[in-house]
Amino acid sequence: MRAVIMGGTSGIGLATAEQLTDSGADVTVTGRDPAKLSAVRARFSAEQLDSTDYAAVSAFFKRVGTFDHLVLASSPGAVGFGPIRDIDFGDFARAVTDKLFAYVHAIREAQVSESVTMVSAASARAALPGTVSFAAANGAIERIVSPLAAELAPVRVNAVSPGVVDTPWWSFLPDDQKQAQFDQVAGSLPAGRVAAPADVASAIAYLVDAGMVTGTILPVDGGFTVA
Repeated sequence: MRAVIMGGTSGIGLATAEQLTDSGADVTVTGRDPAKLSAVRARFSAEQLDSTDYAAVSAFFKRVGTFDHLVLASSPGAVGFGPIRDIDFGDFARAVTDKLFAYVHAIREAQVSESVTMVSAASARAALPGTVSFAAANGAIERIVSPLAAELAPVRVNAVSPGVVDTPWWSFLPDDQKQAQFDQVAGSLPAGRVAAPADVASAIAYLVDAGMVTGTILPVDGGFTVA
């Protein structure tokens, strides 16, 4: 089994690469940070690639050829976070285009034969002030799952939708503020804790292997959207 994970050098993408490799998959990861790429090359095939450089992405998939599973885990980070009247409109646009458009372009270009799994977020279905940019990007990603599953069949198309996950995405906060945020969220969740990257990676690994599951959005949020 061959898998390509875009955004596979840290956080959820890296945890997914580790789990799929442990299950016997031949994994290629992409990322922008040379240091992170160097750190994972001992275990995976790794290539420096900016998912928003559409020409480079097209060339990458042409080189890779046909493979089995595509996991889209790249993210612009916390850009666009804040009240809609206060944030820079360019940041709003980047929050949407650098995730949604990058995912769609990769799906158009990838010669994938079995499944596509996208990483969305619970912000797509939540009512949290300051997250309009994230809701726009992730809501659009979740909405395209069903038509893509119908259009690309028999390739399966699914998404995982995490809540708060302890990843470098939160690096914009000082450690004490981040921990306070995690503690507050954990206290409100049925699961009683925020997720680790491995929790979401396990859900992705399930969707990669679940031959009869397509057109599905799988929440991995500790009960956030039902709490």
